[in-house]
Amino acid sequence: MAIQIQNLDLEEQEQLDKIKHFWERWGNLISGVLIVALLGFAGWRGYDWYQSRQAGQASALFDQVQANAEAGDTAKLVNSLKAMQDSYKSTTYAQQANLLAAKVFFEKGQLDQARDALTAAAASGTDKGLQSLARLQLASVLTQQKQYDQAVQQLSSDIQPEFAALAADRLGDVQTLQGKNTEAVASYTKAFKGIEAGQPYRQMVAMKLTALGVDVSTIDPSFGKEAQVEEAAASTDVPASPAADDAASVPAAAPSAAAPASAPASAG
Repeated sequence: MAIQIQNLDLEEQEQLDKIKHFWERWGNLISGVLIVALLGFAGWRGYDWYQSRQAGQASALFDQVQANAEAGDTAKLVNSLKAMQDSYKSTTYAQQANLLAAKVFFEKGQLDQARDALTAAAASGTDKGLQSLARLQLASVLTQQKQYDQAVQQLSSDIQPEFAALAADRLGDVQTLQGKNTEAVASYTKAFKGIEAGQPYRQMVAMKLTALGVDVSTIDPSFGKEAQVEEAAASTDVPASPAADDAASVPAAAPSAAAPASAPASAG
């Protein structure tokens, strides 16, 4: 029995010696890797907490901007917008706040303030859709201020595909004001082709092309036929269905080429 215990002690001692040798050789490296891994995990958790905290604070400040905008208090709006821009300019909340403030400034005729807010929203690439919307609205303000070259620059910047047709239409407006009718026709044509058939806004673009001497049916032969059908239907005495009456009573929501639209709902 004593011999068995002694053998076990020797085996354990050998194992301990092996472990000791292993740690003498690799212990520092393993410890270093563990420390780096733990620090990385702690950093990731810390950054995640920081991001959540930033989002919460930015959301609260956006609520202040929104309240001041709804109240029409431009003095307080300027202050809350500055606080948002100073601390959270890289967030989507800041883009939305600038778009919302720009609408209020524009409606009150404060074009310089509207331009500054939209410039800030356009400078941020946090949300590409909001950035494109800001550029479109900024181009409208710059056009109001007769800063046509700057407006063209905004409309020629990176615009998201869903806004491409609207950007082309507004570019055509600016080019028409500049007396560049050939370029305007090209822009309006691009806009016309990019808008889905049957949309009221497409008819508006068609009117602009017609005013510049373009036969729109050469661009889309079906467009002329659709217009003839609509004229024929309008000339008949057959009453429209109730559903048609209801649809006709709702005005088309065509985007304005001048006034900036309101900010979209905040991202969740």
